[in-house]
Amino acid sequence: MKSINLITMTPCCRILLPCRSNSFSGLQFKKTHKSFHTNSSNFRLNFKQKCDFYSYPRINRTLLGPISSWGQSRVFSSHCNNGIIINPIGGALKKRGFHVIASVASDFRKNYSTSVEKTRVNDKNFERIYVQGGLNNVKQPLVVEKVDLDEHGHKNVNNDEKVESVKEESQAVKDAWKLLENAVVTYCGSPIGTLAANDPNDKLPLNYDQVFIRDFIPSGLAFLLKGEKDIVRNFLLHTLQLQSWEKTVDCYSPGQGLMPASFKVRTVPLDDNKYEEVLDPDFGESAIGRVAPVDSGLWWIILLRAYGKITGDYGLQERVDVQTGIKLIINLCLSDGFDMFPSLLVTDGSCMIDRRMGIHGHPLEIQALFYSALRCSREMLSMDEGSKNLVNAINNRLSALSFHIREYYWVDMKKINEIYRYKTEEYSTEATNKFNIYPEQIPHWLMDWIPEEGGYLIGNLQPAHMDFRFFTLGNLWSIVSSLGTPKQNESILNLVEAKWDDLVGLMPLKICYPALENEEWRIITGSDPKNTPWSYHNGGSWPTLLWQFTLACIKMNRIDLAKKAVDLAEKKLRVDQWPEYYDTRYGKFTGKQARLYQTWTVAGFLTSKMLLENPEQASLLFWEEDYDLLEICVCALKKSGRKKCSRGAAKSQILV
Repeated sequence: MKSINLITMTPCCRILLPCRSNSFSGLQFKKTHKSFHTNSSNFRLNFKQKCDFYSYPRINRTLLGPISSWGQSRVFSSHCNNGIIINPIGGALKKRGFHVIASVASDFRKNYSTSVEKTRVNDKNFERIYVQGGLNNVKQPLVVEKVDLDEHGHKNVNNDEKVESVKEESQAVKDAWKLLENAVVTYCGSPIGTLAANDPNDKLPLNYDQVFIRDFIPSGLAFLLKGEKDIVRNFLLHTLQLQSWEKTVDCYSPGQGLMPASFKVRTVPLDDNKYEEVLDPDFGESAIGRVAPVDSGLWWIILLRAYGKITGDYGLQERVDVQTGIKLIINLCLSDGFDMFPSLLVTDGSCMIDRRMGIHGHPLEIQALFYSALRCSREMLSMDEGSKNLVNAINNRLSALSFHIREYYWVDMKKINEIYRYKTEEYSTEATNKFNIYPEQIPHWLMDWIPEEGGYLIGNLQPAHMDFRFFTLGNLWSIVSSLGTPKQNESILNLVEAKWDDLVGLMPLKICYPALENEEWRIITGSDPKNTPWSYHNGGSWPTLLWQFTLACIKMNRIDLAKKAVDLAEKKLRVDQWPEYYDTRYGKFTGKQARLYQTWTVAGFLTSKMLLENPEQASLLFWEEDYDLLEICVCALKKSGRKKCSRGAAKSQILV
């Protein structure tokens, strides 16, 4: 169950970002999604009413600058307009036998983007944030179409040309698109996201009627792959405006740059029987356990890169406010603390597994997303004086993180045998057992379960503790982002194939394996009645993981595995009404508390189908091995006489 508990907040923070306008930050949204609607009676708005944005007193001054100059910084004042505004930036046209040349896209990014004035952005206070010209000054991108013409200038028609047959969509795909469109949430007349679940028979939706950042990722990709970019653009810009609002728990505010876990479009009454739509974000102050979402900002950066790659609209990521948003997220993640490891230290419940499951510390899922967000940021950040130091810090962290995960998180038969013979209590910089792992920690199930060919990245690593559970999202995203070496990535899929019944079963894919049972379940989960063995986060099967599995398989040229998994899902999901998760060891039954018509289940299936139909699109969403990172030494300990981490060791991981 997603969070429902409420907490008292100061009135100025209760409702944020009122909208009585059809423009945002000086940009007019295109109303193209005629079929988008919501079943909620709360989405009522008098679109003829004309009114302006107004501000709340507790806006982050560091982000926006002095309040007296706010009008120059962000243009909020405008009126709702029922007319259709044509966006001059178009995505690449889809035509058979034609591709936009890479250099054309590069030239477009350089010369035709909606870039803002190239001002110096100070890393500490980010002043002078404003957008210049909006979309009005944008030139249309160059599109190349290959057409054969005869001597009279007419298009050649080759009678011998084989016409590609268009494969008819299955009923599951047709139903899935209807469900996804029905889940779309509008704000000021424009699509802004999708509901977490949209079951018309659910009388107690809790917070499943909100837009979750992590849940929207497969929805956003499905729309982008279909050629509908407006909803993703709106989502990215509006969630950016929710960043860094001062929500508190027990009079304490989280770090600047935090993205909300979710937001809700609320309708509030005004005078004269009029209504106003506002965005109300949740930063964790209402979540179960009151845990701030660490992964939201990382997913936001990943979706921002995907938007540019798929649409060719790089102007969005070049805007000063978007550049600032990236810097805020990365600076928050890179801030110095007490931790000695390059991995990101987080609490339990701060990611997709949002309940107590013993993943506090350095869970693999967060490290893989962190690594991906760093690589995305390095691609998207403008190279100027204001970002030079940050890019250097990103490079150093990438190098250290990849070495750390590849060296210490990896287990296969050889590594387990090495741990089995570990010596303990080693006090030395030359120690083999650097984390003082006791061999007795190796679980009995693992020694019988690990195949001869194959391996995986463990779930967590801390002093005297290795979590040997297999966490699917972290391993899949390690493949997608090339956090693992090419050989490790191949071994992970070999493991999935060898242990198909355990990790896939009747419904792809297990969120983790194995489940916590008996006394272990009681101690680690706190006797959580929802996370009982082989249910929900504790070994449940989550169909939304299908799109990430498909992406990983396409990257590693294992499309056969992806098709096998998608075929399994297609047979059951429509019949079972698209549930959130499945229970039992092999995913046989619909989850005991699973919501039906779960949007990211629907979107994950659609994204998987489209990626399999057009595998070349997948190359826009994953990363290849970056060998330059292996040349960056991050220890900086040479002057102190300590031994630097070996570049040769890092390189040998690739060559083995």
